Amino acid sequence: MIGLFKAGMTGMRLNLSHIGLEDSADVISTFRHAAKQAGVRPQLIIDLQGPELRVDKLPAPIELQAGNTVILGNAGIPVPEAILPALANGMEILLDDGAMLLKVNSCNAVSASCKVIRGGLLESKKSVAIPEANICPSVLTDDDFKNLALAGDYGVTAVLQPFVRRAQDIVALRQTLGSLNLPDIRIIAKIENREGVCMLNELIEHADEICIARGDLGTDMPLWELPAVQKEIAKFCNEKNKPFSVATQMLHSMITSPVPTRAEVSDIFNAVLDGATALILTGEVAVGRYPVESMRYLCKTAEQACIYLNLAVNQTQRIGGPS
Repeated sequence: MIGLFKAGMTGMRLNLSHIGLEDSADVISTFRHAAKQAGVRPQLIIDLQGPELRVDKLPAPIELQAGNTVILGNAGIPVPEAILPALANGMEILLDDGAMLLKVNSCNAVSASCKVIRGGLLESKKSVAIPEANICPSVLTDDDFKNLALAGDYGVTAVLQPFVRRAQDIVALRQTLGSLNLPDIRIIAKIENREGVCMLNELIEHADEICIARGDLGTDMPLWELPAVQKEIAKFCNEKNKPFSVATQMLHSMITSPVPTRAEVSDIFNAVLDGATALILTGEVAVGRYPVESMRYLCKTAEQACIYLNLAVNQTQRIGGPS
């Protein structure tokens, strides 16, 4: 992990959808030791489970093949109970940030028969999104409360709050942190659906930071609409002087490749130009083959964007200066 810090990493996002804080003690200890060795005072950001829908634990990964039929629920792929009653024939179901796509053929209260439109390898705890269904689970889960109660002991500096839809979601988390005597922990509101985008004006007053979380946000709308939405969120945050970060697939190809695509480095460069104060790598460092190289490309590209910005500002000042 020290290599990640030397490459430019300033903190770690711990995804608590798969594991708890207590179970992550060894990882956190290694993280802090590496930061000390690298001379970095790191941020420890926990990403809560929140109301995100996920596939339950599977005995083994399942290969979904296009054209085949799969069953969700009873004797099939285990999913949260809230999903099945909300389904209707013809609905589309996106799995793993939209990597896989199902279409409902028939359904009832306990199971659904679905055709695989876009296949892939489905693993435990991968996300489930149903754009046409109105499913609103609890803002904070029981596991979220347990992890928040331990946040002070583990030195957590910020909380990523998933699927924020309204100001009350953030207020509830803020009150919980206050009751735990943790008022200094920052709240980063993840914008992950259209509802969050529409309510941004209300949310932004209560969050310490905004995260443009493009994974689920990109499943809640056609992908070709996502860049414009990202630009609008960035513009609004800048107008309100609210810090924002950008996450998901910044360097997705580097999960398996030692070198990123030109499009990926351009994406990073433009995110910085748009005003992002933080960039988040996920799978690239969590499961990728080249975590240190990914971090290096991210940081070097961001540095070049900052240099470009400074040159542009200086050039503008020279042009607009006194004659």
